[in-house]
Amino acid sequence: MGSYEVSDVRNVAMVGHGGSGKTSLVEAILYSAGVTTRLGRVDEGNTVSDFDPEEVQRKVSINSSVIYLDYNGKRINIVDTPGYGDFISDMYSAVRVVDTVIIVISAPSGIEVQTEVAWDRVQELEKPAAIIINKLDREHTDFYNVLEDLRNSWGKQIYPIFLPVGKESSFNGLVDLIKRKAYIYANDLSGKCEDGEIPSELGGLVDEWREKLVEAVAEIDDNLLNKYLEGGELTEDEIMVALRKAVADKAIIPVIPASAYNNIGCLHVLEMMGKCLPSPVDVGAVKGVHPETNEEVERKPDESESFSALVFKVMVDPYVGKLSFFRVYSGKIKADDTILNVSKGETEKMTNLFVTRGKEQTKVTEVKAGDIAAVAKIKSISIGDTLSDKDNPILFEPIKLPSPIYSVAVFPKSKGDEDKLNASLEKLAEEDPTFRAEYNVETKETIVSGMGDLHLGIMMERLKRRFGVDVDTATPKVPYKESIKGKAKAQGKYKKQTGGHGQYGDVWIEFEPLERGKGFEFTDKIVGGVVPKQYIPAVEKGLREAMQKGVLAGYPVIDFKATLYDGSYHPVDSSEMAFKIAASLSFKKAMAEAKPILLEPIMKVEVIVPEENMGDVMGDLNSRRGRILGMEKHGKYEKISALVPLAEMYKYAIVLKSLTSGRGTYSMEFHEYEEVPPDIAKKIIEAASKEEDK
Repeated sequence: MGSYEVSDVRNVAMVGHGGSGKTSLVEAILYSAGVTTRLGRVDEGNTVSDFDPEEVQRKVSINSSVIYLDYNGKRINIVDTPGYGDFISDMYSAVRVVDTVIIVISAPSGIEVQTEVAWDRVQELEKPAAIIINKLDREHTDFYNVLEDLRNSWGKQIYPIFLPVGKESSFNGLVDLIKRKAYIYANDLSGKCEDGEIPSELGGLVDEWREKLVEAVAEIDDNLLNKYLEGGELTEDEIMVALRKAVADKAIIPVIPASAYNNIGCLHVLEMMGKCLPSPVDVGAVKGVHPETNEEVERKPDESESFSALVFKVMVDPYVGKLSFFRVYSGKIKADDTILNVSKGETEKMTNLFVTRGKEQTKVTEVKAGDIAAVAKIKSISIGDTLSDKDNPILFEPIKLPSPIYSVAVFPKSKGDEDKLNASLEKLAEEDPTFRAEYNVETKETIVSGMGDLHLGIMMERLKRRFGVDVDTATPKVPYKESIKGKAKAQGKYKKQTGGHGQYGDVWIEFEPLERGKGFEFTDKIVGGVVPKQYIPAVEKGLREAMQKGVLAGYPVIDFKATLYDGSYHPVDSSEMAFKIAASLSFKKAMAEAKPILLEPIMKVEVIVPEENMGDVMGDLNSRRGRILGMEKHGKYEKISALVPLAEMYKYAIVLKSLTSGRGTYSMEFHEYEEVPPDIAKKIIEAASKEEDK
């Protein structure tokens, strides 16, 4: 491993729809660079990026993989990200910390759902980008159709810097628009190429696109523009320098044709990374705030600056334990240095530093500005944490990630695994912020939440493989409540004689409804000491215990007022226990007479969908007993706000994905409790009664 200046570092994220060929492209790049001795295949489960057992089994990327390579004097860090929506958090995190995003597009499919999601993330974070149009060896592919679609959809700043030679099965090379040279690739998967003649049928296209590219590049520099306008020919070096600046400034998005499977064009993708993509120096300083004063501060990509870094990935390695991946923005860190985890306010010793190539880990003694590395065995570090010099701290904005949208209840198959289950789920959540686990005290269930059924399915497989905890899953119970609509008074009298001291407690309590959300209110209106003061707290305690189980279906009772106004006592036999029981007896009698009702949680739901899907989505929300509150523009999408019962939302993530071809997203939060319609309430009460009988 060599030593590199910050200007020699390239940090890129490979993003795109699942199946577009990101992992195969990385594999071909590694092979072309001489890093690996064989061209791995996703179908064979032997790629550098996809090494997790679930990835090998399913033949899809589930986690991001961090891969370094050294080529032509450049340190290139590639973060290969998953392309399926259930694993979107790794794409979000990777795009945040890299300097350039390479969007991989499958030529047969064009712009797909997760390609759009990735593009939106690139735009949101204002990242430089490049595009690879992959799989040009497949049938029914046309580079120029995809290019036109990209320029129409994403903007005219998209320019090819290479054109394909041949089409479909005859695709075998590239034409370099800057050098006006053709390169013909060997058909042996070696990734090697030789100089060739530009096919005559491409002559006009080469001239046309080269002129467009050179004109766009010239506009980045006034001197170049003047030279170009005066008819001067720009040199290759002038074009390359200006092109890299244009990419860094987001003025140009370069496009390269390729076939990762046949290893055509991948060598030029690798060379493009070093020559055309910006370094941390080109991107410039990053901003944060001082954790104490909240004043804005910045860090330059210079190893002489104070150390600062952002954690973007956590994984548990079976051999070295917890690995936390971080991007260094300034300064440098040496093994055994002590740093401040600014987000947690804790100091940590960075003992074991690594750079990684998939599952292969190489220990290093220091990591400098611009580079990406990992540190092992530090429990306090989480995704999104800022690491900094403790004497000159800075706090970066945390990584913005989507919230979990799909939940299931989990139950250990072995009764002895309850405690082990909670500890294991906690460890899984450390790796993936979009996976959450919590115990619902109301329904007495452990609920796990994630980005979809595939996401949770894989997490449960991981739970079994890593920690030996096998679970069953079920739809979570709805935390229904009960309340009352009318007033009622009832006596609760508990009298027991068993010889010696007996038990005696007697209360009269009035119950009445409160406004929704007011909870429980207890009032003491005893006059004349008919219930002694020392027993009043016992009455309230008896009611609080009794209200945990309502008279309709056994759900907790909320939003009512209880007024203790009369009663009696026995000077010898009365006790706190007797008055607690008396209060509960009064509660049960009165609740049955006070027009009890069943309540359900209503969620405030916001759904963001393409305009063409609005009708279907609104119709579906209405079928879920939802009430549409309004609609408004949300960028190029539409945002629908609605109130929907929680009972109707547990499978919504799957349905929305189907209705919008994966383009729709949603979020929800608790709004209030409302009365359940009588016909539905009847079914819930009957089901609760059967469960009680069991």
